[in-house]
Amino acid sequence: MGGRSHVIGALHPALKDVTIPQLLRETLAQYGDREALVFSEAGIRLTYREFDQQIDECAAGLLALGLQKGDRVGIWSPNRIEWILTQFATARIGAILVNINPAYRLSELDHALNKVGCKALIAAPVFKSSNYVEMIRALVPELETGKPGALHAANLPDLRHVIVMSPDPGPGILSFDALAAMGGPAERAQFDAIDATLMPRDPINIQFTSGTTGLPKGATLSHFNIVNNARFVTDRIAITDADTLVIPVPLYHCFGMVMGVLGAVSKGARIVFPGEAFDPVQTLDAIEGERATALYGVPTMFVAMLQDLNNRPRDLSCLRTGIMAGAPCPIEVMNRVGSEMNMSEVTICYGMTETSPVSFQSFTDDPVDKRCETVGRIHPHLEVKLVDEAGDIVPVGARGEICTKGYSVMTGYWGDDVATDKCIVDGWMHTGDLGVFDELGFCSIVGRVKDMIIRGGENIFPREIEEFLIRHPKVSEAQVFGVPDETLGEVVCAWIIEKPDSGLAVQELQDYCKGQIAHYKVPKHIRMVRELPMTITGKPQKFVMSEQMQEWLATEAD
Repeated sequence: MGGRSHVIGALHPALKDVTIPQLLRETLAQYGDREALVFSEAGIRLTYREFDQQIDECAAGLLALGLQKGDRVGIWSPNRIEWILTQFATARIGAILVNINPAYRLSELDHALNKVGCKALIAAPVFKSSNYVEMIRALVPELETGKPGALHAANLPDLRHVIVMSPDPGPGILSFDALAAMGGPAERAQFDAIDATLMPRDPINIQFTSGTTGLPKGATLSHFNIVNNARFVTDRIAITDADTLVIPVPLYHCFGMVMGVLGAVSKGARIVFPGEAFDPVQTLDAIEGERATALYGVPTMFVAMLQDLNNRPRDLSCLRTGIMAGAPCPIEVMNRVGSEMNMSEVTICYGMTETSPVSFQSFTDDPVDKRCETVGRIHPHLEVKLVDEAGDIVPVGARGEICTKGYSVMTGYWGDDVATDKCIVDGWMHTGDLGVFDELGFCSIVGRVKDMIIRGGENIFPREIEEFLIRHPKVSEAQVFGVPDETLGEVVCAWIIEKPDSGLAVQELQDYCKGQIAHYKVPKHIRMVRELPMTITGKPQKFVMSEQMQEWLATEAD
């Protein structure tokens, strides 16, 4: 490092220049008869060979619908077998998988599908309080009178097919089982020819992230991006074909689909999904019942599991390692995870969707304090520098913006060259996060250039919520920021200036949000104010709002 905050990762193991289908074929050749997937709640178990057969059925069905390489296919679902089949089936034919957050509501779904021009949408019927079919029909009323596959929707002009994971999804919608049965010998005969056209650097996945301004942007990732990141993440926790990895984190995020599924597949490991969404009881039962050796989660998940263990102890002696990511980990939680859950080798990760996602990760034998106070050291084949506002590399020990370069940097934001060029400069991805390096290259995250809020592992970007709130006819100005929360780390707050004599009530504004934006983005605290704290140049001072809100909440609690 030479006293400068600039680190370069190792050049081994070598990068693999393969596609996702090629990766799966390698694993299938070695571990075809091994169990690959367990969905505990649904009672599903598949070997790698059976998994591959179901992928081919789904891929053939997609071809029968007329989908081709480069077409975008949205997936809107919690953790289900159909999610993973779609993930690999789209890769099989070169279609681009578009991850849609299961918590999205109408306006967010509309934006996501239109932004990237989804030709098909595959969805669960319901999840928690969300009735996906009702929402889809609200956006696409043409389904009521249309035939499956012949959709022409005014609101979603690119959308041609809606497939739902239900035996009888109703008019205009195809069932997932029917999709899997559509393909025949003619479609399967195309596989080899399609495979010859697939290149590792082809875009294969779009994940939505908000950035600093505006509506969510589609971070576009290639086979090369995510296959290699998946390998290196699981290398660092020493996952092998002998391991069983429990994944309670959502598939729509890189944590689940890249670090989890692709990482395990790259090693021939067994993957266990306890349920459609995280539940501490289901997760602990799955660990014990499946004799799992590895577990992923955000800190709040581990806290919930530790609490449940107090109520009903489990035999977790099988556990060895895992990953805790998404938010800072308190050292007492890390210590308890080691002592009470037997995860002495748990590691911490840092990254972002735009870098596929992981750039830094601790090693399994790093001291506990390094695994809590830092996010570890740089991944292989990456280069990271910390820069000041002038773009100069800062000295070791000084804070600077984290900039990442290498194989993991996304191909760009789909259809948005301006936003891409703003954050990727000369190959360097400007993350907006502030970090500090020590002399050994351990990185600590010390702040954010962006005003991102992290609520229970969910990244929330205030600007997106502000733009939604300002559309309310009674709102004049809106500022959104986070305040600390003991359970979730941070929660969303909003300060609102209402239009003169509008009579806007807090409950009216919260009701306006419900059903339109994801539940975790709905402000927990809303305060009506007459003016906002500003700098001399007229920029809102969110840190002042946050401090004043914390004082106000403390007074209210007394």
